Amino acid sequence: GVMLARDIAARNKGALFVVDVKSTGLFLTDPVLKEHGAKTLYWKTGHSYIKRYSHETGALVGFEKSGHFFFNPPLGRGYDDGLVAALAVLDMLDRNPDKSLAELKHALPRTWQSPTMSPHCGDEVKYAVVDRVVDHFKKVAANGGELAGQKIRELITVNGVRVVLDDGTWGLVRASSNKPELVVVVESPTSEANMRAIFAEIDAELAKHPEVGAYNQKI
Repeated sequence: GVMLARDIAARNKGALFVVDVKSTGLFLTDPVLKEHGAKTLYWKTGHSYIKRYSHETGALVGFEKSGHFFFNPPLGRGYDDGLVAALAVLDMLDRNPDKSLAELKHALPRTWQSPTMSPHCGDEVKYAVVDRVVDHFKKVAANGGELAGQKIRELITVNGVRVVLDDGTWGLVRASSNKPELVVVVESPTSEANMRAIFAEIDAELAKHPEVGAYNQKI
């Protein structure tokens, strides 16, 4: 997604993108996107949410981490068309004849990101648990508290809570839309240690809630 955003932003100065809250922080911090004046809004995970919000905000493209890409006019018709996405990738490669797809990927700033981790949490309680977790991090931020040794720079609460720290490290907790699970993702642009540190903080908070069970996987 960031590779395509770079290519599109270079031809559409000031382009607006919409991405879901599970997506990489590079959409906000990538120097190439900044150079071209690109702006990114984070929104609820779910292809229907990204499709609708991309249309409502006039975003040029909506990217969902799961692979649903929505190209709005003049690039596409606003729905997740795999052929349009494939053409966008081919166009990007055509404009970079001296680079392979792997080389374009390796040109992105490095980040350390976890897989999607899903602790069990019953459908009847998962949203209430997330609400309590959101309230906890709001209180920490309001009181000037720290997480993993850093100040909280921003809380994105459109879908659970995405806690963003001063160095751009972030952690997400949200309720799965279709399973009796929570969704936890963490990423750091600075180090694996910082990625693991914010996960440890989030994991410790979730452990306070007896409704939260075992993870499907952990870092």
